[in-house]
Amino acid sequence: MLWSASDMKGCGIDATDGSIGTIGDLLFNDQNWTVRWFVVETGLVFTGRKVLLPPSAILSSDSIGRLLSVNVTKQQVKDSPEIDVDAPVSRQQESSVYDHYGWHPYWGPHTYFAPGARAPVVPAPTPEYEEEQAADVRGEGDPHLRSANEVTGYYVNATDGDIGHVEDLVVDTDAWAIRYIAVDTVNWWPGKKVLISPASLTDVIWATQTVDINLTRDQIRNAPEYLPGESIDRAYETRYHDYYGYPYYWK
Repeated sequence: MLWSASDMKGCGIDATDGSIGTIGDLLFNDQNWTVRWFVVETGLVFTGRKVLLPPSAILSSDSIGRLLSVNVTKQQVKDSPEIDVDAPVSRQQESSVYDHYGWHPYWGPHTYFAPGARAPVVPAPTPEYEEEQAADVRGEGDPHLRSANEVTGYYVNATDGDIGHVEDLVVDTDAWAIRYIAVDTVNWWPGKKVLISPASLTDVIWATQTVDINLTRDQIRNAPEYLPGESIDRAYETRYHDYYGYPYYWK
């Protein structure tokens, strides 16, 4: 199922024993565009605390009722580590959340395994992992963990000129991956909105709040039309991927 990040914002979050708040933001990896965390705003439930929960905690999602159910209790959430989610989140802070719930983290190498079990084979560290570890030692946030709220509004540059700004992210809730970036082209192509695949990105420059893509304006202008508010079905996705020559992610 495809669900826009803007529609997710404000969705209710139910623990196994009651409501714990609403979604305030999504944090994603800017290398593979995978959702890593939900920022849950607890409101009056826990005096306004913001907490992190990974997609792996989700039991079910309902886009019509705008509700996610997660496999944690209210007490577990209340006792979860204090993290300032308005500042860059470090790998150490992410580890503290996984440790609290007793879950395996998404990254590697790691040494998480059940007591009495044989330790898993630890893979060789990747350059990305070493970069993240170095940033953590320096007290910096994970350099590849980004906020959906933050990237909204970034300007998008084609190879021959700007085309508009990021308006939304379209998330595949089966894989919790960002499949498309919705771009408002009001300053270039009035009244139109287009979808850009993360596969077309050549650079995301956080310092200047810009996104560079390897497509021309004409390629984008002639792509299958995107109508916000209408569901993106498999037929549309097939036309979109065929037009750009992208492989089907669903096969």
